[in-house]
Amino acid sequence: MSGPRRPPRRYEYVDSGPAIYVDSFATIRREADLSAVPVDAERLAVRMIHGSGQVDLAADLVVHPGLVGAARAALEAGAPILCDATMVATGVTRSRLPRANDVLCLLHDPRVPELASEWGTTRTAAAVSLWEPWLEGAVVAIGNAPTALFHLLEMVLDGGPRPAAVVGCPVGFIGAAESKQALVDLASDHGIDIPYVTVRGRRGGSAMTSSALNALAQEQE
Repeated sequence: MSGPRRPPRRYEYVDSGPAIYVDSFATIRREADLSAVPVDAERLAVRMIHGSGQVDLAADLVVHPGLVGAARAALEAGAPILCDATMVATGVTRSRLPRANDVLCLLHDPRVPELASEWGTTRTAAAVSLWEPWLEGAVVAIGNAPTALFHLLEMVLDGGPRPAAVVGCPVGFIGAAESKQALVDLASDHGIDIPYVTVRGRRGGSAMTSSALNALAQEQE
């Protein structure tokens, strides 16, 4: 049995992985207006734009001034990353993690379905309660479910452990914009100041969220 064969090349395109990365980031920096992004978060913004393919994302990014420093310090200290969705966890480039940090998603924990049914909420939200043993000082990444972000905020407001930083970018039409606004307003409304990055409105998703984590894990673009 013969091995795989490359088909005849019929299109002109860049097919070098490193060249694609370099050209992509250069294109983003040419086309995106990063003037409103904190200086230490520019690489974060570039990677999130890269993960979404949308240069206008920069205008909707909201970055806490202490986000980059807090997240990097937590990861350097070995803190885990807690993810709401398997796709977010899968998108983390493990080689970028400074301390081989644990990347946890508890969505498929056998306790989740019963908790979700008992509480009348989504499984993703119920799984957030199982984060409690790891949550203090962790880096949280929510890229799928608005209910997960709301649930996290409610845990914190109830006196629960506080993460070091939150990447809060759930996507969707129901509750996504509202949950992210609640994250932005946490300090002004409740006096609880947790560094975060989010994107206003309905946009978000696993790729954007894992891209943010990869930027926070290592300064190198």
